Amino acid sequence: MGTGRALLIFDGDCGFCSRCARFITRRLPTSAEVRPWQRVDLAAYGVPPEQAQHEIVWVAPDGRTDGGAQAVARLLLDCGRLWAVPGALLRIPPFRWIAHGVYRLIAANRYRLPGGSAACRLPTD
Repeated sequence: MGTGRALLIFDGDCGFCSRCARFITRRLPTSAEVRPWQRVDLAAYGVPPEQAQHEIVWVAPDGRTDGGAQAVARLLLDCGRLWAVPGALLRIPPFRWIAHGVYRLIAANRYRLPGGSAACRLPTD
């Protein structure tokens, strides 16, 4: 903690999530660190383990957090340029609501997506 950079936390045990994280680090011009929750001191960032297992989490340099679709929005805003346009749209209704629904649908089915496996399946409530 205290690097002055944002942090994007993902599930390193999920093949689909790991594949997305590799895409982010290779293709997107983000200044954020991208790390699996299994290698992060979640308590130091105030992120509950249940949240990190359930969705990606964006931790801003000032310590504020966003999860799920809003973490994606923050990532895109951080990338700047044309990436910031969809990032900004994802922050306002009705796009925010749609993004939340799409994110939940993808998260619930990530084990079926390319790179996913049965280990990626989220526990049911």
